[in-house]
Amino acid sequence: MTTDSARGARPSIQRRLLWSTIAVIVAAIAVTAVVVYRQARDEANDLFDLQLRQIAASLPVRAFGGLAPPAAGVEAGEDIVIRIWNRVGVFVYSSHPEIPLPARAQLGLSTVATPRGDWRVYASIIDDNLLEVAQPMRVRGALAAAVAFRTVLPLLLLLPVIALLLWWVVGRGLAPLRRIAGEVATRRPEDLAHVSEDALPDEVAPLVASLNGLLDDLARARDTERAFIADAAHALRTPLTAVQLQLQVAERESDPAARAAALAALHGGLVRASRLVEQLLSLARSERAEFDGGGVIAAVDLVALARDVVAAHAPLAHDKGIDLGVVATPTDTVFAVDGDRDALHTLVSNLVDNALRYTPRGGRVDVDVTRTSDRIALSVVDDGPGVAPDERERVFDRFHRGEAARAAQETRGSGLGLAIVKRIAARHAATVELATSSGGHGLTVTVSFAPREGPADPSR
Repeated sequence: MTTDSARGARPSIQRRLLWSTIAVIVAAIAVTAVVVYRQARDEANDLFDLQLRQIAASLPVRAFGGLAPPAAGVEAGEDIVIRIWNRVGVFVYSSHPEIPLPARAQLGLSTVATPRGDWRVYASIIDDNLLEVAQPMRVRGALAAAVAFRTVLPLLLLLPVIALLLWWVVGRGLAPLRRIAGEVATRRPEDLAHVSEDALPDEVAPLVASLNGLLDDLARARDTERAFIADAAHALRTPLTAVQLQLQVAERESDPAARAAALAALHGGLVRASRLVEQLLSLARSERAEFDGGGVIAAVDLVALARDVVAAHAPLAHDKGIDLGVVATPTDTVFAVDGDRDALHTLVSNLVDNALRYTPRGGRVDVDVTRTSDRIALSVVDDGPGVAPDERERVFDRFHRGEAARAAQETRGSGLGLAIVKRIAARHAATVELATSSGGHGLTVTVSFAPREGPADPSR
C-alpha cells in the first residue's frame, strides 16, 4: 500500500505547473519593471534636461553684479544648483556653494562626476555672463524607479490571486486524470473492462487508449491461462487415471509374466504422460511469448536447424524403420530467417515427431527447405494416413486429433503438436499450410517464412 509520505515525495503535476507558471509570471514582471524603468529614466532625462534649459532661460538677462541673487521665483530648490560667472570670468553667484561642482562645465548639456554622484549640467552664455544650471542624476533615477514600482505594484498585488486562479484552473484540467485514477483504483483485479473514454481531453485520450489496450492484452492472457489450465486438467486426467489403474493391476498380479506386461503398460503410460506434460509446457511457453516477447531474435539457418532436429529424432526413426532425412539443397543458397532459435527448434521437432508417430513402419519422412524470391518454406513430408481436407483447420485446435489419427490405435498423441506449431509460426509472422503429399497419400506440412536479408549467423 502506498503511504502518505511516499505520495508526498512524488512530484505533483499540479504543483509543478503552478510554480512554473508563477515563476514565468514573476520573470515577466521583472522584465516589465526593467523595461519600464529604462523608458521612464529616458523620459525623465528628456524632461529634466528641458527643465534645466527653461530655468536658464528664465533668469534675468541683465548683467549680474556683486552678489546679486537671481530674480524671485528662479530658485528651484536644493536639487537645483545655479552658478554665474560675469563677463570677465569672475565667479559672482552660487545657489548652493557647499556642493562641489567642477569650476567650469562645457557649454550645453553634459554629465559630470562629483563626490556626491553624477550631476547633469546645462551651461549657456547670457549677456556675456556664463550661467550653469545643475541637477543630481539621482533625482532622475528615483523618479524612474518610482514610475516602474507604481507600474508593477498592481501586478505584484495580484500575484496571490493569480496563483489561486491557476491552482483552480490546473486542478480542473487534471480532473480527468483523477477520475481515471479513481476508476482504476476502485476496480477488482478480475475487472478488465475498458476505462471510459468519454469527454477526455486530447492529452489524456492517448493514455487511456494505451491503458485499454493493456487491459485487452491482460484479458487475453487471463483467458488463455484459464483455457490452458482447463485443457491441461482435462488432458492429464485420462493418462494419470490410466497410470493409476495400470499400477493397481501390476500390484495385484502374482504371475511374473502378467506383472511384466502390466509394468510395461505402466511404463508406456508414464512415457505418454511425460510427453503430454512436455507439450503442455511448450504450449504454455509459446502462448506466454506472445505477450512478453520472450526469446532472443537472431538469424537462424533453417537447413542447419532441420539437420539438428533430424539427428535428434534419428533413434526413433530407426526403431520404427522409417527413412528420415533432410532433402539436399544447393549449398550456395541462404536459408536464414529472423527468429527465436529455441522456439523454431520446437516447431520443427513437433512436425517431425508428428510425422514419425503417424507414418507406418518402413515409411519415409523428409524435411525439405526451399526458397523463392520472397519466402523460405520448410516442409515436413510423410506417407502416413494424412488429414482429410475438411479437418485441416481443426487440427490446429488444442487436443483435437483427426479421424485417421484416432483410427491408428497404436499411435497415441495428445493433439497439441500442431497447436504448438501454429502458435510459434504466428510469433514469427509465418504461415502454416497442410496438403496431401505428392504420392496421393500422407501429409505435407509447410511453414513459410519471410527471408532474412543477409547471411545467417555463422555461429548458429
